[in-house]
Amino acid sequence: MIGIDPHKGSHTAHALDAREHPLGQVRVPAAPDQVEVLLGWAARWRQRTWAIEGARGLGQLLSQQLISAGERVVDVPPKLAARVRLLNTGQVNKNDPNDARSVAVAALRAQNLPELAAEDQTMVMRIWARRYHDLGRLRTQLLCRLHTVLCELVPGGFAKELTAGHATDLLNEVSAQSPVIQAKVELAWDLVTDLQRIDTQRRDARRRTAAAVAASGTSITEIRGIGPIIAGAVLGYVRDINRFADRDRFASYNGTAPIEVSSGNRKIYRLSRRGNRQLNHAIHMAAVSQIRYRGTEGRAYYDKKLAEGMTGKSALRALKRKISDALYARMVDDARRLTGRDPGGQSGNDSASSATGFHPETPALGTSHSRASANPRTTTSTVPRPQPAPASRRTGRSAAGVKMQPRQRPRSGRRQERS
Repeated sequence: MIGIDPHKGSHTAHALDAREHPLGQVRVPAAPDQVEVLLGWAARWRQRTWAIEGARGLGQLLSQQLISAGERVVDVPPKLAARVRLLNTGQVNKNDPNDARSVAVAALRAQNLPELAAEDQTMVMRIWARRYHDLGRLRTQLLCRLHTVLCELVPGGFAKELTAGHATDLLNEVSAQSPVIQAKVELAWDLVTDLQRIDTQRRDARRRTAAAVAASGTSITEIRGIGPIIAGAVLGYVRDINRFADRDRFASYNGTAPIEVSSGNRKIYRLSRRGNRQLNHAIHMAAVSQIRYRGTEGRAYYDKKLAEGMTGKSALRALKRKISDALYARMVDDARRLTGRDPGGQSGNDSASSATGFHPETPALGTSHSRASANPRTTTSTVPRPQPAPASRRTGRSAAGVKMQPRQRPRSGRRQERS
């Protein structure tokens, strides 16, 4: 096992045997011949596996080069390597050789680390979907600046949704009566030009994303609220659906599954902030699109959860979990159809999904996940169970249930008599 701690300027490799005995280490500069140098150094070990920390981040280029050379590469999360270094019996200092050794130890001890594969069409969708999202953020920032300038030129600004055409019509009616107004008008024209350029780039990014999604032959675009941009983001970040054993693992990865924080006999779940947040945002946009239109299955499911006593945010989270299950079922069916074989390991999968994918019949999120019993919204909700009072406000009771007298505190300045 060869652990690698990648950096922008250099990469440090540390080799271990099956018993975690050190075999050697090397430091190579990040250069065009970095792979040749590493392979020449590791040629003495014929059966080898490369463990790269953050192989989908800073070490992505190196990992893809090793895969192209026919090597086996696994991805080690940075947190896992940090825990190995922290829990080491010896006090290991924080440096590149020790970090590379921690990566190798983590890869030897951990189970089911993801093995990387060569980048395929899904990476193309991810690139253009991310480009579209970044251009959207730049467009929003540019519109805010343009609206600020227009408010200084036109009384009341512009109340409707601002576009390049509307800004052009307003600027044509403004007369420059002073050098200051003339400068503001010129600035506004420059912003309008930038806005037109970004709009053109967004249309081009959307066209490229739609072409990549259509070429993949996916069926997730049949789910309401999932267009080419959201589909490109989902497929780009998921890549291979076979790495998720069931729909629950997939929901945990995208952050739509609640986190259990129970203690003793109390079962409590809270909102998950873990997982891939870009993928969670894509599912969130699909859920909002379904809620927007009445008469759809998504809106019906949302209203049903509200009637059961859930809050609006909790009902939205329940719908997001349903969409996650629908995405999982669709992608599993697509993988089976394209490869002609069962992906395997898909326990709990239900391929019978509707347009919104409301399956299985049992709800994905219960009322306990949103604490709906403590926040009833309608009269049809269940009666909340009484909760014990906090320790600071609870009166003392004996084991038999007899109420005991609270303990009296002595007043300051008064002597206590003893019997």
